[in-house]
Amino acid sequence: MQYKNLGRTGLKVSRLALGTMNFGPNTSEEDSYQIMDKALELGINFFDTANVYGPKIGDGVTEQIIGRWLDQGGRRDQIVLATKVYGNMGSGPNEQHLSAYHIRKACEDSLRRLRTDHIDLYQFHHIDRATPWEEIWQAAERLVQDGKVIYFGSSNFAGWNLVQAQAAAASRHFLGLVSEQSLYNLAERTVELEVIPACRHLGIGLIPWSPLACGALAGKPGPGSSGRRHSEFTETFFRKHGDRIERFEAFAKEIGERPSDIALAWLLQNPVVAAPIIGPRTLEQLTDSTRALDITLTDEWNAKLDEVFPGPGGEAPEAYAW
Repeated sequence: MQYKNLGRTGLKVSRLALGTMNFGPNTSEEDSYQIMDKALELGINFFDTANVYGPKIGDGVTEQIIGRWLDQGGRRDQIVLATKVYGNMGSGPNEQHLSAYHIRKACEDSLRRLRTDHIDLYQFHHIDRATPWEEIWQAAERLVQDGKVIYFGSSNFAGWNLVQAQAAAASRHFLGLVSEQSLYNLAERTVELEVIPACRHLGIGLIPWSPLACGALAGKPGPGSSGRRHSEFTETFFRKHGDRIERFEAFAKEIGERPSDIALAWLLQNPVVAAPIIGPRTLEQLTDSTRALDITLTDEWNAKLDEVFPGPGGEAPEAYAW
């Protein structure tokens, strides 16, 4: 396994992050344990989850599964544990978003479900335009002082949101954000305009979610296959981008690699990217993902991928201005 500093911090995380969204809704608890055991065996130390993962609002089923796995002992200090706060966790008016009230309660609830005394990376799952950063960072500082959180990250932030957050943190002499979790893959490259440049400038590590576009970049599913590659999203994607997928699969066949491995390798070569999140439903999907770490894309191959999946034209403002 390869490791990389998470943003500007000294924290080393594996180049692949284990996403756990499937744990509970699509993967049994027993199989989830096996996947986490195998991840450790493979050297994956970066585990990502969220309090809203699970089939029922407020239950935090995925966090509970991880907590029971950690409770077996000997594992907590082997992983960098990341979870999130923002989403709706109940029927009350203060059971969502990023008020200091909700952050405090959500953190305590996640700690209880995860059966741990601290969260390594606590991520704001979405921007909260109604809560001032002075309130958010005050709550964050208290969690750090109490030893309940070590680092903070964001998810689904725009570039200017990252700058806004960091400016507010700097005024308080606080570390602020160390990571941003964004939708980023060969087919969805909007973050190249402003999020990636902001991350690079601010020393924020990018954690791409949906690196395979919900399985669409693994290629068209064959007969008898199941899972997210048969979701409404991927079916729509195939209808819209079928020709691109066919060209992508042909290119993968030409260089002797699987489409999914090329898609991950393409992300891994970006110096701003810390670790794409892989969300395996099975052990096979987990072990297969490690092949991407050994692929080095040539300039010619990258040019071909840009031809098949063109990005926004570079970084802003040059992407749309003279």
